[in-house]
Amino acid sequence: MSIATKHGDKGQTALIGGRRVSKADLRVEAYGTIDELNSMMGFARSICEDDEVAELTKEIQRELFVVSGAVANPRAHEKEPQDVNAEIVERLTKEVNRIEAMEGILADWSLPGEHTASAAYDMARTVCRRAERLVVHLGEGEEVATQVIPYLNRLSDLLWLFSRLIELRAGVDAHLRNETHKGARWSRAW
Repeated sequence: MSIATKHGDKGQTALIGGRRVSKADLRVEAYGTIDELNSMMGFARSICEDDEVAELTKEIQRELFVVSGAVANPRAHEKEPQDVNAEIVERLTKEVNRIEAMEGILADWSLPGEHTASAAYDMARTVCRRAERLVVHLGEGEEVATQVIPYLNRLSDLLWLFSRLIELRAGVDAHLRNETHKGARWSRAW
């Protein structure tokens, strides 16, 4: 059996449940972007020297397969996926709360690129935000599983914090503000 089935050679793919749609369908774009996110997180993890962040990333990558499946299933809202639930969103929220409580994490807007692994996590965060926007857009016209948007929203916050934690532990100063760039000192994951 080959992965080259040729079923998609005319620009169509099958959703969970078998319905064929264009590969340009918004649902396909949304779960494809979650796949891109997972790959970007894998790259970030592969260059991350912080064992704690790398291990948490791997756990989240496994969850993303389930989240992606929930987006790929146009009927997921009818029987909410058991694995995409409030508990996994709450687990991410607890990690966000734990990391943002650390001294030095929320000191300023950050300037991505001061550390290689943190920059990779910043890139993953921007892909996560795009995936979130696509799922929101999908939800404006079709039903989506209820916990997917909160999950992606919380994950983007956590990815931003992973970047800041890596910088903090590496002793890297990625603050946006300095002597010549004044302004409010506050951080957000956007």
